Amino acid sequence: MTVTKEEPGEEPGQEPGEEPGQAPRQGPGEHSGGADPSGAYVPSPRRIERERYRRARARRATAIAALSTLVTGAALWLVVVSAPGWQRTKETFFDGRYAREAFPKVLEGLWLNVRLLLLCGVAVLVLGMLIAVARTLRGPVFLPVRALAAAYTDFFRGLPLIINLMIVVLGVPALRLQGVTVDPVLLGGTALTLTYSAYVAEVFRAGIESIHPSQRAAARALGLTHRQTLRYVVLPQAVRRQVPPLLNDLVSLQKDTGLVSIGGAVDAVRAADIIVGRSLNYTPYIVAGLVFVALTIPMTRFTDWVTARMDRQRAQGGTI
Repeated sequence: MTVTKEEPGEEPGQEPGEEPGQAPRQGPGEHSGGADPSGAYVPSPRRIERERYRRARARRATAIAALSTLVTGAALWLVVVSAPGWQRTKETFFDGRYAREAFPKVLEGLWLNVRLLLLCGVAVLVLGMLIAVARTLRGPVFLPVRALAAAYTDFFRGLPLIINLMIVVLGVPALRLQGVTVDPVLLGGTALTLTYSAYVAEVFRAGIESIHPSQRAAARALGLTHRQTLRYVVLPQAVRRQVPPLLNDLVSLQKDTGLVSIGGAVDAVRAADIIVGRSLNYTPYIVAGLVFVALTIPMTRFTDWVTARMDRQRAQGGTI
């Protein structure tokens, strides 16, 4: 190992021939910012040119994207309008008179869909977490619990939601059980909870199993019990990692709340269906669809924002 001997009066890291306190020399082509007499930072000409180039490239990309979007939209509009049956389709699906009639009734029914989303969303998250924890229990004594949880998820993920709704909404009242509700809204919400909790349970289970075993070992070494390790170490990390797919499931749940109308519940879809049955015009369905889209888009954009934020934290080495 060679030790470089410094000359007296030289500062550590100073190049030979430099005066103490002198700024280090810059290589060819290097330009750094400076300071004006007031002490404010002044960017270098090269940095100013680089920032100008980036702004120009961003403006050009925005202009190209806008032009491409306009051309595509105009082409699609011309294809639809020039179709032979466009006039008849316009009268059947895009009649302004029926749209104005259906809009307030669809909004009134949408309130039921929103309430179902809130109540079923909470129930799905709680039940899904319990099932996921049951599937990850260790030890031979918990084999029956793990088997029941696995059978639940396999059955309800394989059963189509529409069939599940028919079985619950139409089958449960036929049993004439004492003390069991026959309200189609409650029965429809139960069917939604049963189906979506199976999907959410698998999302939670994937998050739990993604935690490295060293996390559990470190927690147990600190004296935490298995329950405390699961509660304070494993589950917080697992939930944070699975926020984007959980939000996607909630977006799907919001759309599928419209299926409770098969039991007679007057939600947004059923309100539109009543007007369609009376007028034989399908414009109310378009109105109901657009209302659901308007409700779904903010949730979808929020999901994208959360996903991008977590990706940035992961790239920067932050907590995920």
